[in-house]
This record gives sequence, structure tokens and C-alpha cells, in this order.
Amino acid sequence: MVVEFEAELWLWDARKNESWTFVSLPVEASEEIRDLTAGPRRGFGAVRVRVVLGASVWSTSIFPDSGRGSYVLPVKRAVRKAEGIDVGDVVKVNVEVVL
Repeated sequence: MVVEFEAELWLWDARKNESWTFVSLPVEASEEIRDLTAGPRRGFGAVRVRVVLGASVWSTSIFPDSGRGSYVLPVKRAVRKAEGIDVGDVVKVNVEVVL
């Protein structure tokens, strides 16, 4: 399953000093991912994914965010620097679920 979307890069409130940044996947796509990956999951309900953001490609995990009803994708500092993006920027993301 591949999800392409645009979303705003946001800073995790609980860890503002450490610059943990994320984008939220669309709620509808998150529901489809939950259905696709039903059953035992990795720690914290993580789902493995392959991500393309601009020219950056990497493997990571997405995590459920019960407050938003969606999965969230961490965007590491190296990617933000390589792509010239920061908190508040809207980015185009391609996320492929790895089963």
C-alpha cells in the first residue's frame, strides 16, 4: 500500500527541546493501514514504511496517534536539512507500507 499526501511538518510538544518533528498521515489512509496491518504489531503499534520526501528516501516506522486518529511519520533532522524544510512547512510525502 502506498499513500501520497501533503502535510504540515509539526513539532512534538512533549519534546520541543529535542526537535522531534512529524507529519500526520491522512485519517482515511491511517484507517486503511490499520486494517491492512491488523494483528500483532511491533512496539508502540509501529508499522514499517519506506518514505520518499523530495530527493530523500529512507526506511522507518509510523506510529499511531490516538489524539489525531492517524499515524504520524517522524522526519529526522538529516532529511529536514537535506530538503531545506522546517516546522510549519507543507511537504509532499510518499509512504509505502512494508509488510
